[in-house]
Amino acid sequence: MSAQTDPAQRVAIGISFGNSYSSIAFTTGEGKAEVIANEDGDRQIPSTLSYVEGEELHGGQAKSQFVRNAKNTVAYFRDFLGQDFKSIDPSPCHQSAHPVQHEDGVAFSIRDTSEDQENTVTVVDVTTRHLKRLRSSASDYLGKNVNAAVITVPTNFSEAQKAALRKASTSAGIEVLQFISEPTAAVLAYDARPGAQLADKIIVVADLGGTRSDIAVVASRGGIYTVLATLHDYEVSGFKLDQVLMDYFAKEFLKKHKSAGDPRDNDRSLAKLKLECEAVKKALSIGSAANFSVESLVGGVDFTATINRTRYDLLGNKLFAAFARLVTHAVEKAHLDPLDISEIILAGGNSHTPKVASTVRSAFPDTTTVLAPSTSPTAINPSELAVRGAAIQASLIQEFELEDIEQSMHPMVTVTPHLSTAVGILCISGEESSGIFHAIIDAETSLPVRRTATITTPREGGDVLIKLAEGSRHIKITKPEQKAKSGKDNDSMAGDDSDEDESEDEEELREKTWKVGKTLSEAAIRGVKKGGKVEVQINIGADLSINAIFRELGAKGGVRGIVQGHKVNGST
Repeated sequence: MSAQTDPAQRVAIGISFGNSYSSIAFTTGEGKAEVIANEDGDRQIPSTLSYVEGEELHGGQAKSQFVRNAKNTVAYFRDFLGQDFKSIDPSPCHQSAHPVQHEDGVAFSIRDTSEDQENTVTVVDVTTRHLKRLRSSASDYLGKNVNAAVITVPTNFSEAQKAALRKASTSAGIEVLQFISEPTAAVLAYDARPGAQLADKIIVVADLGGTRSDIAVVASRGGIYTVLATLHDYEVSGFKLDQVLMDYFAKEFLKKHKSAGDPRDNDRSLAKLKLECEAVKKALSIGSAANFSVESLVGGVDFTATINRTRYDLLGNKLFAAFARLVTHAVEKAHLDPLDISEIILAGGNSHTPKVASTVRSAFPDTTTVLAPSTSPTAINPSELAVRGAAIQASLIQEFELEDIEQSMHPMVTVTPHLSTAVGILCISGEESSGIFHAIIDAETSLPVRRTATITTPREGGDVLIKLAEGSRHIKITKPEQKAKSGKDNDSMAGDDSDEDESEDEEELREKTWKVGKTLSEAAIRGVKKGGKVEVQINIGADLSINAIFRELGAKGGVRGIVQGHKVNGST
């Protein structure tokens, strides 16, 4: 029986299929995600295929063919799936097989057999071959026939692209259980760790990938993830970091061997230069210096040089700053403030670079945790985040019927209403006219929802009025008082004044405050003990209707408030 007819026959893994690299993972009996190495020992497997005299090379072996066999080496093809030829950007394939038009789609003309003629191989067929190799590596490692997977995709992958990827997967003998977005998989990888505490929070997943940057702002509410905003930028990428290193070493080479020529003007030299610069970039992620060494870079001239991390940080400074700006722009696009962000998860191989993390770190307040190898000892390998999340999801759903999985992913189920404002309470006693707002259910929580919270009442006790209300978060900015300038300061130059103004701006205090909006209901609890506590339970339905129960802890009975004619603000 096949996996499609009998879920018990499934052997499911997680697959992260990237433009530059792919990876595969499974979940152990203890529920821990493990990344699988292929036959070459690579856990990050280049998404590359190459053909030499009809023999198919894959991964790292294929990538090494960029120098000698570029025309028969296919790379950076994922984003071409399901696309019209006229809409693609072929520039990443400059040093490998170039995409060509086939009907409306994309293909490659390569010699993939021992014959001399070139064959037209569609991007779906290339993807099928790549997935077959990943499946084979996983099957060999596990000693079982892998036949199903959860596959990660970018947040902007269209339905046509998903359909093309599903077709390729089926041809490779892989039943697609679910497509999971890369940022959701990254958050899941962290939340599924042993001992992880689930809490309502706003997370930014920032992926500085090889061919592009992908940023997503995710609201985690009660273990349910909602993507609030996304950004994609092809101008900020690992390729650009490679490029600044390539330009640096090319100039260093020309200083010593000008007569040999520029290595960037020769395709073979350029391929050697790029491969070595990638290796240098990886070495600088873990060490303070790296060696560059290429035999016969141009015209038989060997070249060796060194670079330290400080120089690399300076070379890539504009790109690091652009990446940090993308992260802050995504937060603005979600109509949030940096103070609203609980965590920033840095994903992708380039996030190993310490300067990437430190630049993003400087753009956010100290209350925001940046999860990257250089900023957090508990950070998961950024290159493995997506595939770990996919493997965990695969283990959770592999025993379900495919029809049930598809129904659970239907828009009627997944496109749920959300709160557009927070809902909380104010405790008021005695002569007070207002109390402190306590948010019970945060904005962007999916509905229906139930939350219970315990609130300390005003110290004196007595009769307590409880107001159930909507609240919106505001950022209060307190500017420091300007110090009186001394005579010396008055004589200072305009440039000094501007520096002083900048430092004063940096000192301004930003804090979150609540602005109380519409009151939804009120309830009075009489005779509350001194220092007593009130338990509040709020239920909000999918139709935005709301009811609440208030009771003093340790006391009998309680007050149930059913809000008639009032509904909370929501969005879909």
